[in-house]
Amino acid sequence: MEPGAEHQQQLRSLRDFLLVYNRMTELCFRHCVCNLNYRLLTGREETCLDSCAGKLVHSNHRLMSAYVALMPSIMQRRVSDYEAGAAQAAQSLAQDGSAAAAATALPGAGGPGASPDPPAAPGPGGPLRGAPGAGT
Repeated sequence: MEPGAEHQQQLRSLRDFLLVYNRMTELCFRHCVCNLNYRLLTGREETCLDSCAGKLVHSNHRLMSAYVALMPSIMQRRVSDYEAGAAQAAQSLAQDGSAAAAATALPGAGGPGASPDPPAAPGPGGPLRGAPGAGT
């Protein structure tokens, strides 16, 4: 991986982590802290925040484990869907190509069996000036 791309990936990972962390902090704070009149948290608020954060971290780990377990089957399904679509497109192109080849093989259709265009007859004044064989 290129250094610039690796740096971008690290920034995306940090941003995703911070989004999850900020969301967790906001949810737990709103759920657990109800009185802002004091500088310190009460024992009940601390216990609630510890429990809330623990539950969210645990559920996040379970979610990530399920995602990691399901990802190979999801990717395999996407690959097979892509291959099926590509095969269908190739078959459609082959059918269109064979239909076009059949149309050009018909006499008068300009295909390999068609006769060449007859030479143009000179007009009433004889051969055209500047035309090959006109002598001018």
